[in-house]
Amino acid sequence: MKIFIAKLSPKTTVDDVKRLFERFGTVSSCKVIMDHDTKRSKCYGFVEMPVDSEAYVAVVETNEMEFMGNIINVKKSKPQPAGGKK
Repeated sequence: MKIFIAKLSPKTTVDDVKRLFERFGTVSSCKVIMDHDTKRSKCYGFVEMPVDSEAYVAVVETNEMEFMGNIINVKKSKPQPAGGKK
């Protein structure tokens, strides 16, 4: 399952997010989205967890928790429509 995380601290790294979600199970990928021009975090990211039951627990347990000074929003990622963004 792909998980969307919003309201991350600008200082949050991929390793920080991965460590948080590894508490709940296997993390197959993790990324924090960066602005191409400024090279700064856009304060959101994605985690992929191959076991849906672990991912659901992770979403419930981490949504609206304080993480690195920010209250984060966590939910199941919605697939993008074919062809990407419009």
